[in-house]
Amino acid sequence: MTSPHQEPTRPGWLQELTLLGLACLTVSGIASSCREETRVDRATREKILLLGNGAEPKALDPHIVSSVGDSNILRALFEGLVINHVSDDSIHEPGVAERWEPNADFSEWRFFLRKDAKWSNGDPVTAHDFVYSYHRALHPLTASPYASMLFFLKNGEAFNTGTIKDFAEVGVKAVGDHELICRLESPAPYFPDVVKHTTWLPVHRGTIEKFGKMTDSYTDWQKPGNHVSNGAFQLSEWRINAHVKVRRNPHYWDAANVKLNGIDFYPIESPFTEEKAFRNGLIHYSYTFPENLVAQYQAMPDSPLRSETYNGSYFYRCNVTRAPTNNVDFRRALASAIDQETIVKYVTRGGQVPAYGFTPPAEGGYHPPRVIGFDPEKGREFLKKAGYASGKDVPEFTVFFNTLESHRNIAVAIQDMWKKHLGIEKVKIENQEWKVFQQTTQDLRYDVSRAGWIGDYVDPYTFLSIWRTGDSNNYTGWSSPEYDRLLDESALLSDPAARLAKLGEAETILLDEVPILPIYWYTRVYLLHPDVKNWHPTLLDHHPYKHIDLVPSASADQSSRERERVDRFAHAHRDREGESR
Repeated sequence: MTSPHQEPTRPGWLQELTLLGLACLTVSGIASSCREETRVDRATREKILLLGNGAEPKALDPHIVSSVGDSNILRALFEGLVINHVSDDSIHEPGVAERWEPNADFSEWRFFLRKDAKWSNGDPVTAHDFVYSYHRALHPLTASPYASMLFFLKNGEAFNTGTIKDFAEVGVKAVGDHELICRLESPAPYFPDVVKHTTWLPVHRGTIEKFGKMTDSYTDWQKPGNHVSNGAFQLSEWRINAHVKVRRNPHYWDAANVKLNGIDFYPIESPFTEEKAFRNGLIHYSYTFPENLVAQYQAMPDSPLRSETYNGSYFYRCNVTRAPTNNVDFRRALASAIDQETIVKYVTRGGQVPAYGFTPPAEGGYHPPRVIGFDPEKGREFLKKAGYASGKDVPEFTVFFNTLESHRNIAVAIQDMWKKHLGIEKVKIENQEWKVFQQTTQDLRYDVSRAGWIGDYVDPYTFLSIWRTGDSNNYTGWSSPEYDRLLDESALLSDPAARLAKLGEAETILLDEVPILPIYWYTRVYLLHPDVKNWHPTLLDHHPYKHIDLVPSASADQSSRERERVDRFAHAHRDREGESR
């Protein structure tokens, strides 16, 4: 899944904050009238969770989105067959399916659906809804950016690419209303992890087709009042560039155990704006955080700062379809001249780990091969092999990134490294608004492009599968029959160690031909209000909202003193904060 820190918001969100109390936000202190009850205090009392979400959602349709921010909202609105455990990624919680069982070699899975699952309009959720939804996600006309997630199904890829036309040949079948059979292309013991992904979520057929054809995108079904979902919450309000509000779904099968009354998701323009919103009692959770404030927040007693291991990789894509990045030795030169240690120590400063491979280590015991490393001398040798006597001979090329200060800081650092270590002088950097940036990348209208990938489940295949030929998330133009063959062979191995070894062989090819330039492995760095309960660190950073609760963490006097302390801290560091912007 594409990484966090993606699309900034527009002025609409800031205008809303002003109306709701941002006028109380000052650098020197908070007005006494605001201290009596902040927006967060009131929301905690009313059990409405206020979340920064880092992106204006592209859609509220699970089959046409691919970003983390969009998925955060979709997991509140919809529920799949299997859901995430509140604190352990390896545990599978029953969702719409009460139970499931594989055949002997894990090539077929049967899911037994609960009879009390309902849509938010009261209709029953059935196995036929899942068949319809998978048909929609795989249909070529839907053009789902994540259709490849369903290629686990027998003939799923063949149907998506048009090789076969009859969806009945795809390996999914409803047996009555409450049993779903999934036949797979190859054995997958980890399949319950796969179906937790948002692309496997169901949609309501009657609602989809009331507002268009099955394959239509961006129709009015996504609007409040029209939107029908089956999760713990239902859509209440969506103001573009301001907020998405969801409220309890009374028809949800487990509604009695849902603790929150609702969630408000806010897109915010910058980490600095988000930090100030958190500090001034406007949100419970910040999706991002300014790198230059990490050390100061870490030094605070009872700090709200969280820094946690995250199942993700930050990297650059290279377009192998045009010069100069179509030259493998040139790409190797670029990779060898990136000092990842310096980037994580002095630029990102959030505990990130320099990446010597693409897949984060310890994915089910997996450790990527050590191929990538900072070696300027080797980089200069590769540059000469690529046909350039010196860096001055390299034609101009551009590094694209989506608008966010942290991405710019990394791009500037790498631009300087390529100049210092390789002598490349004609490297431009260009930021684009998120949706434009996405299209630029997907259309291969770039040279080098900032990217991030967050694992969809806890297994190395979720990282390595996106580079196989024709995958809908590849966006590099790179293809390797040998790489594809090794991935296919890994799927046939029942011995876990042998399977991981085969995946390691495939990753060695990827890292040797470097259509991607690994930079670091993610951590999640964010602010969390102490009122938020049952929010546990997980590798996938999934926090099932049905388990989250809001409980006042201190008395009103204590809360007031805490706000004063945080505000004094922010005042002391305001000059440094302003400089970094």
